[in-house]
Amino acid sequence: MLTRLLLSLTAALLLTSARAESRDVTLEVPGARLSATLQTPDGPGHPRPPVALILAGSGPTNRDGDSAAGAAGTYRKLAANLAARGIATLRPDKRGIGASTAADPREEALTVDDLVSDARAWLAWLSAQPDLGPVVVIGHSEGGTVALAALQDQAGAAPSPAKALILLAVPGEDIGTTIRRQITQNPANPPELVQETNRILEALSRGERVTEVLPLLAPVFRPSVQPYLISSLKYDPVRLISAVNLPTLILQGDRDLQVRVEDARLLADAQPAAHLHLARGVNHVLVPAPLNPAANFATYADAELPLERGLVTAIVDFMQQTLR
Repeated sequence: MLTRLLLSLTAALLLTSARAESRDVTLEVPGARLSATLQTPDGPGHPRPPVALILAGSGPTNRDGDSAAGAAGTYRKLAANLAARGIATLRPDKRGIGASTAADPREEALTVDDLVSDARAWLAWLSAQPDLGPVVVIGHSEGGTVALAALQDQAGAAPSPAKALILLAVPGEDIGTTIRRQITQNPANPPELVQETNRILEALSRGERVTEVLPLLAPVFRPSVQPYLISSLKYDPVRLISAVNLPTLILQGDRDLQVRVEDARLLADAQPAAHLHLARGVNHVLVPAPLNPAANFATYADAELPLERGLVTAIVDFMQQTLR
């Protein structure tokens, strides 16, 4: 009985020390009113904690990491893990998602350039907060490409305030190459579909929109998403990371259904100073996952699954070593 009581008290103390404070913050930028959750470690001993800006992956993914694929809660879990280790986080809703509203809500009005500008605005906001310490950028999936673009030097602009970069499951090729590869490698796709894909991508790469799209290709190339694709095609992650002069950590799970281990190696080869961490048995939403694709994908909708422990440890160790 006494042992059980002591265990209960210990668990309660651990929960209390790990509890974090969260508040919503907003930021006005050209064409949008952005919203995010700032989560800081609670309790004494955390003056000016380091803070990580978490940039979400592709599609309608919100600040918690929930998307059309399911309520995985990836970024909410990551923020809680970091807060328990004395690290603050800012996790924004992307423009047009959740509480981040755009002046023009139409799909065709959004470009990757907007997301890059928004990321830079959040970085500037974080660097101006007197109660926060050094800033690290964490980009997940397409959010990693946005992070890489946001950290590029701009003529006449002040250097980025970011002190380090962490890439989680980030593609190592531009979106056009990915689409071509996936369409070509699917044996169910007839040659005509591959040819049509190439034709559309060639037009988009020239900045030209395509009015007629085959029904099979509409989910990828519908006219309303083409401005976003046109803007995205110019961002090559390998080229971008080669120009980033920051301590960088690249993390990739070997059971990721969307981004390959080869992508992580491409990024690491382009930035030899980067640290590469391969997480065994981990998928795209950063949790341990089975080999079976259907069962793997089912984890995207399980908000209770914890993030893989070694991956979290790698992030914390990298930040502590880099920022000390």
